[in-house]
Amino acid sequence: MYVAVKGGEQAIDNAHRLLAKKRRGDTAITELSVEQIRQQLPLAVARVMSEGSLYDEELAALAIKQAAGDLVEAIFLLRAYRTTLPRFSPSMPIDTAQMVLSRRLSATFKDVPGGQLLGPTFDYTHRLLDFALLADGEYPGPQTTETRLEPCPRVLGLLAKEGLIKNESDDTGSVADITRDPLEYPASRAQRLQALARGDEGFLLALGYSTQRGYGRNHPFAGEIRIGDVEVWIDPEELGFPVCLGRIEVTECEMVNQFVGSGTELAQFTRGYGLAFGHAERKAMGMALVDRSLRAAEFNEEVVSPAQQEEFVLAHCDNVEAAGFVSHLKLPHYVDFQSELELIRKLRQPAEGTRHE
Repeated sequence: MYVAVKGGEQAIDNAHRLLAKKRRGDTAITELSVEQIRQQLPLAVARVMSEGSLYDEELAALAIKQAAGDLVEAIFLLRAYRTTLPRFSPSMPIDTAQMVLSRRLSATFKDVPGGQLLGPTFDYTHRLLDFALLADGEYPGPQTTETRLEPCPRVLGLLAKEGLIKNESDDTGSVADITRDPLEYPASRAQRLQALARGDEGFLLALGYSTQRGYGRNHPFAGEIRIGDVEVWIDPEELGFPVCLGRIEVTECEMVNQFVGSGTELAQFTRGYGLAFGHAERKAMGMALVDRSLRAAEFNEEVVSPAQQEEFVLAHCDNVEAAGFVSHLKLPHYVDFQSELELIRKLRQPAEGTRHE
């Protein structure tokens, strides 16, 4: 039983002022602008957009500033704003095969058509603090080359041509929107992917890691990771032809997983899929690992680990819901606690009476 209470209006107003003061910091230092956050903290912006389910770099940067760097709070702010926006048209499925790549790699083949493109990555840094950043100096840009990027067909397409990986059939029917309709179990794969795309990066990363440690018996290979810009198209009925709205940056990951087969079907690899807004490699990889683990029932695998249990994963992956429920514990529970306090005192009375005799 939750008891509604009214806090002092003046105290609450002052708490907001204290928060603004803490967010601003030393006024002798130049205030951090929204554009600086957008340009110089792109990975934080990408996470807020992805888990906030709204692609808008400026608003994501604003949310980060307003939340004083608390990304879960920023995600909450962006989702709240998203609920106020009108929906004028569904978009067509994005074609990631036509992505303008900034990074592309495969851990399954050394030589892939189009080659490997390292792009911006922390993978080869030494993880040592760069004290040169304290000096606010200018950094030289990357060396430019005249090499023209070759066409980069999907790596998993090479396996598909030989029939070595299970084909994914296109779902031509309408897809339920989990932001409008409550999630029901068992969920379709489309619904699961929506929930995972909005899911907390750390939660998905931990679950994906658990599958590598024996909780799921799922051995993956990073078939292909792509980061780049894709076009977003809509097809208005009144026009009769599709219109390009612009480009967005996305990260796509396809995992190649253990094969399945039977006496009637030849052995084939399976796959897991991850897609996130912006440069969000870790999120997309974790999502792909969990997507595959949630397909255990589809491939007649025994469901024994947390990462394979659909309701456990989908009901707990949303950081806004999780933070909200945990945070409600800070609200007054005076009546609840008093009843517990009264009960424990009554339970102790017989024992205390015996002890005093």
